[in-house]
Amino acid sequence: MTYQTMLKLCSAMVLLASAHAQAVVQVFACEPEWAALAGEIGGSNIKATSATTALQDPHYIQARPSLIAGVRKADLLICSGSGLEDGWLPLLLRKGGNSNIQPGQAGYLMASQYVNRLEIPAVLDRAQGDLHAQGNPHIQTDPRNIALVARVVAERLQQLDPGHAASYREGLAAFEDKWNAAIATWQREAAPLRGKRVVLHHKSWAYLESWLGLEEAATLEAKPGVPPSAAHLNELLVQLKAAPAALIIRAPYQDPKPSEWLTKQTGIPNAALPFTVGGSAEATDLYSLFDATIRILLDTMEPASDR
Repeated sequence: MTYQTMLKLCSAMVLLASAHAQAVVQVFACEPEWAALAGEIGGSNIKATSATTALQDPHYIQARPSLIAGVRKADLLICSGSGLEDGWLPLLLRKGGNSNIQPGQAGYLMASQYVNRLEIPAVLDRAQGDLHAQGNPHIQTDPRNIALVARVVAERLQQLDPGHAASYREGLAAFEDKWNAAIATWQREAAPLRGKRVVLHHKSWAYLESWLGLEEAATLEAKPGVPPSAAHLNELLVQLKAAPAALIIRAPYQDPKPSEWLTKQTGIPNAALPFTVGGSAEATDLYSLFDATIRILLDTMEPASDR
């Protein structure tokens, strides 16, 4: 083989590898759960990255250059929507300049638009705190919502990458079979939790409450998005002594001090639930996210000796 032939062969291989790399659908997710879901369905046909981690409040993210670069090359954008990312996503989309993932395009997917949204305010009043006009955006705490969004993700991937449409359909079918079986197991395990009263740091758990039949006793934030004040915590202390709750719940990125103070004063246990993929050492994917969530709830509210 001549040097020229070898050079042409190497060049062809580089071009082929480049073409293969470009064929991978680039998914830019605003939150870890949507990156994980895209991976479940798309497999090796996609590359998914998340703009945030489980240790960051998704309401408040800086539009860093690395995120702008991610938006610029994305084929599919998946976010929770319903106002959750309003403080930073519009700036990313504007600076990224990617016409394929703008509102109205196939590459633009707001997950909460495809589920039954809870807590849609009847009246919008900024004096009431950080209200979301389109409803509570934290839909990922109910696994049934993730199943609904999975179908939309599969449809968009087929639309954007028709050459791998069969693979995406197979990925969705396999995910749905496994996911529906997991939901049935979680619901069976969590049955003792129905009717338990919980205190929330922030209104992040409406869908979890609805799914498991938990009752919201109070929130540490007097108004959504406003840090707990000493005056409000003292009001809760009186309230909870009269009508106790079983658990105080927070997300991993929320300050534990108000929960811990209330625990010390009332004896009500507190716990950080994973909230999304990566929210604890155990919650490494969508399945272990709910495994860990149910385990923590049971261990803190229904000890094994009582079950």
